[in-house]
Amino acid sequence: MTPKSGTGKYEKLLARCKGLAPVPTAVAHPCEETALAGAVEAGEKGLIAPILVGPAAKIAEIAKRHRIDLSHAEIVDAPHSHAAAARSVALVREGKAELLMKGSLHTDELLGAVVARETGLRTERRITHVFLMDVPTYHKVLIVTDAAINIAPTLEDKVDICQNAIDLAVTLGLDRPKVAILAAVETVTSKMPATLDAAALCKMAERGQITCAVLDGPLAFDNAISKEAARMKGIRSEVAGDPDILLVPDLEAGNILAKQLAFLANADTAGLVLGARVPIILTSRADSVRARIASCAVAALAAHARRSQLQKSR
Repeated sequence: MTPKSGTGKYEKLLARCKGLAPVPTAVAHPCEETALAGAVEAGEKGLIAPILVGPAAKIAEIAKRHRIDLSHAEIVDAPHSHAAAARSVALVREGKAELLMKGSLHTDELLGAVVARETGLRTERRITHVFLMDVPTYHKVLIVTDAAINIAPTLEDKVDICQNAIDLAVTLGLDRPKVAILAAVETVTSKMPATLDAAALCKMAERGQITCAVLDGPLAFDNAISKEAARMKGIRSEVAGDPDILLVPDLEAGNILAKQLAFLANADTAGLVLGARVPIILTSRADSVRARIASCAVAALAAHARRSQLQKSR
């Protein structure tokens, strides 16, 4: 994906990070130009303090070949990608890193280390993924979830998917994020399980099982995004036309939606994994350096919010 000039939404996230201390970040196996450059540039912008975990000689060779300055980055030698993932997770467990960032290794390798029963970073929440999308034709940053981890989520899984995204949106400064729960239609029918899940999630929010947000669904995509489309169908909704979060029915729908927005609507895409002990910056090999930096900015804000919560609980 080619870098884009952006519409200013990501820049507002970067502006919110000014004055915050860089967050120590374990970068797992940054053994490719964009992965290494993204981590280093995020460090230069003061978002993170990168700890580059991987084959030291290979990282140095890539940096030299592409003229990437490693003078302000710490390097932790690890012989291969599996070892880099395990060591990166260990740095978080040891308190030496507050964020985890995917380099050029496979997502399964990194998440395998994250979910390991004895040595990983699991919490009581399900591990979920969010795309933060700067869509030129939409008026604010849009969160799409889950389009990368949970393949066919159950209703209970969707509760965590939803709450993780809401908590992130609150971290980004929203008082009551608006969540559109997507399906193919806006009416509840037993023939489409996604519509039943949507109705249940809305009732769960009313009963306090999902908090700090306004939910509505089922909503077809047009009704979710367009006030005019919702009006024409007689849908009265606080969410329609103004959602902060799109909760998709399953991974396939979410993945298709996110990639359509990226490749047809020219959206920039940042990716995070939530539900672990720390936020995980999960970018694609096709992502631009700008998208990687935006992911770092969001993760840094989440890490500082986590610090504040820990201090209040003591």
